[in-house]
Amino acid sequence: MSLDTDLLLDRRRLKRRLFLWRGVAVLAVVAVLMLALGRDPEALLAREHVARLTVSGTITDDRRIVEAVDAVAKDENARALLVVIDSPGGTVAGGESLHGALARVAETKPVVAVMGGTAASAGYMIAMPAARVFARESTLTGSIGVKLMLPEFSGLMEKLGVGDNTIASGPLKDEPSLTHKLTGPGRVVMQGIVADMHDQFVAMVAAGRAMDAARVRELADGRPYTGRQALALGLVDAIGGEREARLWLAEAKQVDSLLPVRDVGKRGLAERALGESISGLLRVLAKTVLSQQLDAAWAIWQPGGAGE
Repeated sequence: MSLDTDLLLDRRRLKRRLFLWRGVAVLAVVAVLMLALGRDPEALLAREHVARLTVSGTITDDRRIVEAVDAVAKDENARALLVVIDSPGGTVAGGESLHGALARVAETKPVVAVMGGTAASAGYMIAMPAARVFARESTLTGSIGVKLMLPEFSGLMEKLGVGDNTIASGPLKDEPSLTHKLTGPGRVVMQGIVADMHDQFVAMVAAGRAMDAARVRELADGRPYTGRQALALGLVDAIGGEREARLWLAEAKQVDSLLPVRDVGKRGLAERALGESISGLLRVLAKTVLSQQLDAAWAIWQPGGAGE
């Protein structure tokens, strides 16, 4: 019995030693490879590919996504970027920040936009840096416009017998307000803000589509267009999806259609697809209602709404 116990203990010791030396050997191999490849662990998996950014749901100002897109611009192994869009739009600031990041990628490599069911307002804005824009015939796109949501509860407060005493440094410091209707001068100021943001949007479209700004203004009354209508108006380049986008990249930009696709910012974008369309809206509304901040400017298409 004692002999069997000793054999069992010896076997366990040998197994532990074998496991230890195997681990040391694996670490040594990894260390040698990292040294040979410039101490960059990601270089072990580096290979040429086409990056793909999927934008779905409401577009908000997301630092993680902008950083992920900026990384694509610096990645020598990323031959091109596909931007797959299925979004009704979002905040003007969110669209602007993502537009800027995509424009930086477009300075160094081809960017192609592929529109899904909806790519409207800010969803259309972020397609503008692309060298080629594809849409489905039934895609809802365009909806070029801006709106500023300014809730006020003066009627409800009156019914509840609730008053408000606000002391402001100037007549426009209390505009807009949750507790009284927008005054004439206040409306002029707010309309000026919306008009300036709209001008910025029009300029992005004019630059991205190489169109005259006056022509863009004719189309930028807030209405959506189908993919077929957008193609006829010059707002998109072709009808198709990712397959057609890859074929165009191969023919026009010599980007091999057999290169693998690597998704950009997958975790953050999955969270957006599941929750940003609700959480982004609630976050902006909460700021507007509770803090009266002027960050509720949206470039978004809402089916059944009054338009933009």
